[in-house]
Amino acid sequence: MQKELENEIEQDIAPSKTKRKKDMHALQEIGEQLVELDPRKLTEFDLPEILSDAIRQARSMQKHGARRRQLQYIGRLMREVDALPIQQKLDSWRQVSIHQTARLHQLERWRERLLSDEHALTEFAQQYPAADLQPLRSLIRNAHKEKVAGKPPKSFRLLFQELQEITAGH
Repeated sequence: MQKELENEIEQDIAPSKTKRKKDMHALQEIGEQLVELDPRKLTEFDLPEILSDAIRQARSMQKHGARRRQLQYIGRLMREVDALPIQQKLDSWRQVSIHQTARLHQLERWRERLLSDEHALTEFAQQYPAADLQPLRSLIRNAHKEKVAGKPPKSFRLLFQELQEITAGH
């Protein structure tokens, strides 16, 4: 009876094999994200030397099997470090990247609307009342002329840059 009770308590305390496997895969995934990182960004993490070396080696591996084994090894090494701050930093970088991408897409939509819709400039002025519209008008007009003449899209690019400057302060 006592032994059965001890076994039940042990089972409740020790994580299940499924849980351990899931945790191992999560650490291996974090390790894979570290392998894909720019080497300069990797230095921002205070990683043990053995883990840093394993990450550098994984970058140079081309064969799928060897790379997979190396990632498993990195996952094993990740058990020795606190993965939570690493994951939080990776998530924050990914979030910043998502916001930057969304912002660039919004600017691209504004540029396309300004070039195709006459009323878009009025809407832009309402949304950004501090914006100086004269340079925008000039760039829009020049972009149309360049397109008709088949010239390089210099004003098209400058319009995007001008939109970036205007919306940056907003």
